[in-house]
Amino acid sequence: MGLQGPGHAVTWVAILGLASAPPAVAPRNARLPAPVSGRLSVIERGNKPASDVGTAVLWLDAPGTRPPPPKTVDVITEGKEFRPRVTVIPVGSTINFPNNDPFNHNVFSVSQEATFDLGLFGRKQSKSVTFTRPGIVRVFCNVHAGMAAFVLVRENGFYTQPEGDGSFTLPSVAPGRYALHVWHERATPLAQHIDVGPRGLTALLLEMDARGYKFVQHLNKFGQPYSRGGARY
Repeated sequence: MGLQGPGHAVTWVAILGLASAPPAVAPRNARLPAPVSGRLSVIERGNKPASDVGTAVLWLDAPGTRPPPPKTVDVITEGKEFRPRVTVIPVGSTINFPNNDPFNHNVFSVSQEATFDLGLFGRKQSKSVTFTRPGIVRVFCNVHAGMAAFVLVRENGFYTQPEGDGSFTLPSVAPGRYALHVWHERATPLAQHIDVGPRGLTALLLEMDARGYKFVQHLNKFGQPYSRGGARY
């Protein structure tokens, strides 16, 4: 299934026959888990490295593994922004959306994985959503067209976000073959298979291409363009 950045479609890239490769399954008699680590770069137009590589998300497909316990986290609306902009949670988790601005927000999503409309709520108020399906949920505000957030809901615990320099580590991966996925809101999604040995897998060098990104304004919750005078509720 293709992923989308804000208001634009992106196409999956199949690498080294990914589509025809066998499913990622770690053997039952696997040895002790070991780390999978490396460095990610995101290349912008002009071949410049992106400064927000830390907002990318990496994860492994690992069928048969148990999901981690759900958790509750906050995504704050402040300064006409969602903070943090990208959040990764296990399936079944809940996100609170506290409003720290002195004006109303209307948080909503029309993503298939989670469709909701929290209505208008003001300063010091908070509303919440529980995410029950894995996938990528795009979250917007019906009042402020420039507000956007991304919630990545994962069905296992093999996920991470890189540091500001692009370095990343998945700390405990059993030996086996896995499908590795990498997402960034402006880049073409990356997918490839990796083989994790008894000592793990290190020094992975991954690169994502964001040079073709073009911003397209998302629609409001009614499927209409935002008006200059503000959205109707």
